[in-house]
Amino acid sequence: MCIGRTVLLTVGVWCWAVVGFGAEASDYPIRPVPAHHVQYNDSFWQPRLEVNRTVTIPYSFQACEETGRIENFEVAAGLSDKQWTGRFGFNDSDVSKIIEGASYSLMTHPDSTLQAYVDKLIGNMAAAQEDDGYLETAWTARDKIDNPANIICCFPKQQKWLESGMSHELYNLGHMYEAAAAHYEATGQKNFLDVATKSANLLAKTFGAGKLELPPGHPEVELGLVKLYRETKDPRYLELAKFFIDIRGVPTNDRPKLYGEYSQDHKPLREQDEAVGHSVRAMYLYAAAADVAALTGDTQLKSAVDRLWENVVGTKTYVTGGIGAKGQGEAFGKNYELPNRTAYCETCANLATCYWNERMFLLNGNAKYIDVLERALYNSVVSGVSLDGKEFFYPNRLSSRGDEARSKWFDCSCCPTNLCRFIPSVPGYTYAVTDDALYVNLFAAGSAELEVGKKQVRVDQSTKYPWDGHVEIAITPETAGERFALHVRIPGWSRGQVWPSDLYSYLYKSTQRPMLAVNGEETVIEPVDGYAVIDRAWQPGDKVTLDLPMPVRRVVANEKVKADRGRVALMRGPLVFCVEGVDVAGGKVSDLVLPDDAPLATEFRSDLLGGVQVITGEAEHAAANDQAAATEKVHFTAIPYYAWANRAKGEMAVWLARTPAAANDEP
Repeated sequence: MCIGRTVLLTVGVWCWAVVGFGAEASDYPIRPVPAHHVQYNDSFWQPRLEVNRTVTIPYSFQACEETGRIENFEVAAGLSDKQWTGRFGFNDSDVSKIIEGASYSLMTHPDSTLQAYVDKLIGNMAAAQEDDGYLETAWTARDKIDNPANIICCFPKQQKWLESGMSHELYNLGHMYEAAAAHYEATGQKNFLDVATKSANLLAKTFGAGKLELPPGHPEVELGLVKLYRETKDPRYLELAKFFIDIRGVPTNDRPKLYGEYSQDHKPLREQDEAVGHSVRAMYLYAAAADVAALTGDTQLKSAVDRLWENVVGTKTYVTGGIGAKGQGEAFGKNYELPNRTAYCETCANLATCYWNERMFLLNGNAKYIDVLERALYNSVVSGVSLDGKEFFYPNRLSSRGDEARSKWFDCSCCPTNLCRFIPSVPGYTYAVTDDALYVNLFAAGSAELEVGKKQVRVDQSTKYPWDGHVEIAITPETAGERFALHVRIPGWSRGQVWPSDLYSYLYKSTQRPMLAVNGEETVIEPVDGYAVIDRAWQPGDKVTLDLPMPVRRVVANEKVKADRGRVALMRGPLVFCVEGVDVAGGKVSDLVLPDDAPLATEFRSDLLGGVQVITGEAEHAAANDQAAATEKVHFTAIPYYAWANRAKGEMAVWLARTPAAANDEP
């Protein structure tokens, strides 16, 4: 019999054997191919990877120096006589996230100067760590803070851990663990891993059944603990990650009052079926739950994340792939509550949905999860950073009156630093494998060296995606005649399904269909879970050709989405488009009307925004104070949503009115 410290604990929370710990832990049935095994040489992602490596990461390190985030570790270590500076207790995490991104960079671009700089930062972290493994600079240096009560998400607290609902102690550690795992993989050095495991060992002694029974307010440590478990195979880390998930929503003596919906702590995760509260917290929690479900064989936990995915994708995701409708609480709204002008769509949430959806794919093997990941990736994630890599969006609105602009930095800079670590991870979403199958999930020119089972295989892609839907995939097994199944994703948007739920649909059907050929011989596509499956003995030089038609498509939302009624969005391939004031005579976008029968054209503009596909056509301006009338026609150019706000300030809209009456409704 399992006994916890309180009678309120439910059966199965502490009994590991009930949910898989009685047997040897397994893992995801599908394995991702690591990012450093995949090299892009395309015109879309490779420049972004390079800008992130050469601009955004150094820029963010510099900003952390200028704002005291880096020196705070020296202050806590007694290596500096300055005051601890900053407004947020979670500023420590920003440094960790940039180190994680720098580590990914070192995997593909060895740089002794960068490595030496990172090692110095790690040394300062080690010096700031207390003897028992505790590490949070704001607490350790609390005597060097002029007014601790002004530090948000840290104070007031009288002792360690007990203010976990908002203090972000465990959140900071989660990002540090993820960074330490990445650094170890990149360098083979254990200096950072040692700091992380010393800290994690303290957590294992402190939290758990019969110990301190409370979860972190902001999930993240669970993800970090799983990564430490993968690196060290220490079962305590996986057990603790599971503990933090299972204790959420369960009152205990240490925490009789729950944190509430804001922290997804209103009831146990296994009982939740609607995504509520802070959207970043939710994504980190759901991603960690998927990890734990895979590693422990916990079918109840898997069922919970399956239900929550259906809710998020069915009612709470923007057409751009962004999530989080409300600025208040940075939170999900109610089902179908998706306003455009006040959309929050925090960059951190948008990239975190990629973390979650990749894990859902690895659990279930269905392309619909990659469809969602791709939509966010090409739209609401890359919109978070300017083309030059030095300015950032925190919210990603879908409509603007002209007052939106990216910022060079934020007091709360979780988004820029998250981009530092996310962008270099993108190649890792391209391929996945099992012992007898290879999945092609994303399309980007480049090559990869991978293993299918124990078979060495090289994959080369040639494509201009996302501008063009022609993709050539060359398969070169090390040994001729190796047999395995190649699963090539046939995106939902190319199969007449703009979104894997009825939340969005195409206004008109298209007669164009994807085409697949093997060595020039056309093959009938009969998708299995969204993939064309080619099972054969592969020979060097075998080539699979995929043609995905990319006409301009009009998209409409479910009528339950009030903000989008009577409106239409434009898509081409995986890209959502928007209209900016700079591309309309007079700069007025909010009253544009695009009739359903208005002709649309498309072309590639190499001289615009680094090279983009555009959509052109004629719209009308709605007449003021007359819901039935429109004025003269006006030419417009729509650009990919991710590229907006890289020129002059001005109005912007993703959803355009289909009639003058709709133009007068607040979007």
